[in-house]
Amino acid sequence: MAEPVIAFDQALKEFDPVLGLEVHVELGTRTKMFCGCSTEFGGEPNTHVCPVCLGLPGSLPALNRIGVESAIRIGLALNCEIATWCRFARKNYFYPDMPKNFQTSQYDEPICFNGYLDVDVDTDEGRKTFRVEIERAHMEEDTGKNTHMGGATGRIHGADYSLVDYNRAGIPLIEIVTKPITGTGKYAPEVAKAYVAALRDILRGLGVSDVKMEQGSLRCDVNLSLRPSPEHELGTRSETKNVNSLRSVERSVRYEVTRQAARLLAGQRVVQETRHWHEDTGVTTSGRSKEQAEDYRYFPEPDLIPIAPSREWVEELRSTLPENPAVRRARLTKTWNISELEMENLINAGVLELVESAVNAGMSPDAARKWYTGELARVANERGVEVEELGVTHVELARIEALIATGALNDKLARQVLEGVIAREGDVDSIIASRGLAVVSDDGPLLEAIVAALAADPEVAEKIASGKVQAAGSVVGAVMKATRGQADAARVRELLFAHLGVSE
Repeated sequence: MAEPVIAFDQALKEFDPVLGLEVHVELGTRTKMFCGCSTEFGGEPNTHVCPVCLGLPGSLPALNRIGVESAIRIGLALNCEIATWCRFARKNYFYPDMPKNFQTSQYDEPICFNGYLDVDVDTDEGRKTFRVEIERAHMEEDTGKNTHMGGATGRIHGADYSLVDYNRAGIPLIEIVTKPITGTGKYAPEVAKAYVAALRDILRGLGVSDVKMEQGSLRCDVNLSLRPSPEHELGTRSETKNVNSLRSVERSVRYEVTRQAARLLAGQRVVQETRHWHEDTGVTTSGRSKEQAEDYRYFPEPDLIPIAPSREWVEELRSTLPENPAVRRARLTKTWNISELEMENLINAGVLELVESAVNAGMSPDAARKWYTGELARVANERGVEVEELGVTHVELARIEALIATGALNDKLARQVLEGVIAREGDVDSIIASRGLAVVSDDGPLLEAIVAALAADPEVAEKIASGKVQAAGSVVGAVMKATRGQADAARVRELLFAHLGVSE
């Protein structure tokens, strides 16, 4: 049952919100953090497992070097200090989705710490930059996945039984934890969303994760508390677990502000607990109480040696960092002469890199954007795949666009050529030849089709001759139909008016 809430604006008149965001990132390594099992998503349950990630007696872990490299690169991209010496710890607790009954993580000695990320948010006073300070980014392993069967909600309460899939157990994770984010006021929801979005862009640019929130590759725990004013101590926080979309991050913050404010104004206290976000109703519900201090009995992992990244190695990894996504977006927005909204659409569609590659191959920015956000996006959506999975190269697109520019193809024919490319029928030119898709540019056949169209509708010639030039559209359409869309529409119009002795 949903709790009482008050209006967001009213809540902000009474209280100052404080955020804390914990983002878990599944690294895109081929194997797990401490064993050689595959990390491929979507395998049959309990097929990507071995004695190490199942925690069987006598098994010993071996650290994934790429996982460590990824952690360091993430820390550098987030302006963190990189530890000269750190180690893993055992976080002991009982959950059925953690087969060892402890999680190999980092406790008081994270590999990255004291960083920050600046994010921009639109405010009433214009675009404003908020600095989000980062407490730590540490390495750990993911847990398995519980599926609760028989209940109405899919949660453990009311379920008849539960199934456990350990495929995900042991997958490398980086947990990025912010310091308390203050001073956001009414923009707290927007700042939270902007931070996760910026973080996702950085991680995608680094190539360390596919950051697919819908698949759990990037998950956010949203902590929120209220206090009467910035001068007061921090209030009691709630922790909304595993929020898996940018929209939900913003909405969960907004809801928790209204829920906690309603409780406090009613003379009740905020309970320190984990909460579950419900996308369909836009509310959070109580999960697990965290009122009592949790003792995970951390102690150093005896089966893994400490990590001591040399400064030379750190600087070598620093040299691999790509251009900052925000700087890159600003540069491309200006170079391509597009709006920030158009750039945002490219990012949300996940095609910015593809468009940039096409532009570098000789396509105009407008043409590249048209293909990747138009026809290619439509086909990918129909097939339920990502655009890049269609296998169309920027070289092939550039060739199609060049043929359109010379008049050898029109838009309709170009889409048919693209169908052939996606079906891997050959290169662009061979597809045009085999399918007979070249534009009919010979005036003879076009004029024959025009005469036939006029004979079928004698009145249209009189209309055009009397000045109703829009009537020419029916003739052009008839010719296009007769030539199976292969006529050059502009040339058809020219020939039509010349044939009738009429000027446009």
